Amino acid sequence: MTLEPYFSSSRRVWDSTTWVEEIEKCGYCGWEVVADGLYRFDSSEAFHQITATLSTSRLGATVHAPYSDLNCASLNYPIWRESIRQICTCITHSAEITERVTIHPGYISPVGKLVPDKVWDLQKTALREIGRCAQDSGVLACLENMGGIREFLCRFPEEIMGMIEDIEGIGLTIDLGHANTIGIVKEFLAVVDHADHLHIHDNGGAHDEHLALGEGIINWEYAGKEVRERYGGIVVIEGRTMEEAAQSMEALRRWFL
Repeated sequence: MTLEPYFSSSRRVWDSTTWVEEIEKCGYCGWEVVADGLYRFDSSEAFHQITATLSTSRLGATVHAPYSDLNCASLNYPIWRESIRQICTCITHSAEITERVTIHPGYISPVGKLVPDKVWDLQKTALREIGRCAQDSGVLACLENMGGIREFLCRFPEEIMGMIEDIEGIGLTIDLGHANTIGIVKEFLAVVDHADHLHIHDNGGAHDEHLALGEGIINWEYAGKEVRERYGGIVVIEGRTMEEAAQSMEALRRWFL
């Protein structure tokens, strides 16, 4: 199957977009824009800068919706409502540059631990509204699996697939780096044929470090074989620096392409 390598760096969201030209020089096909910090799409100035940057390159684009301080499973209604609004606003703007937007699930608050079924239902209800917005915009909003922080929803394959089941406009982003922080990379690779979008990065197994491929403990030879055989589409390397972007591209060519 055909794989398209993209690069993304959440560490650069407070920088100007001048660094993006290096993505293409490293051999990547596209940029996944993290729509947070100075790159928020609800700022017309920021969105214009993003589109202008893309127009001067041959890079394709995908989008990671904002997640700072948001919680689509919050029991606090104003926070829950605002979280949905911000994600939908991002999706609406994203339709101008992409058909794929990754979104984070919510998390369980201390009070939410007393009513886990209600928290689940709130997240489901939020996804239905976000899914309708995505459909109206011609975008697929892909829910991403989370990692080692226990309070997050959607950490396990069966959990996230149950969460998105039968919700139109909602797809699946599999993040192998997140999966590694709870030791279940193989379990997510077993369902990678269900993925609509893929994030990869490395770590030592305990923290979400976003290391270059090969700098952590993930078996990329095995992962690359499974992905090549069972997934086709965009593969986003989520990294920290352009030096590591180049290093990861070499690893990607060795194990995935």
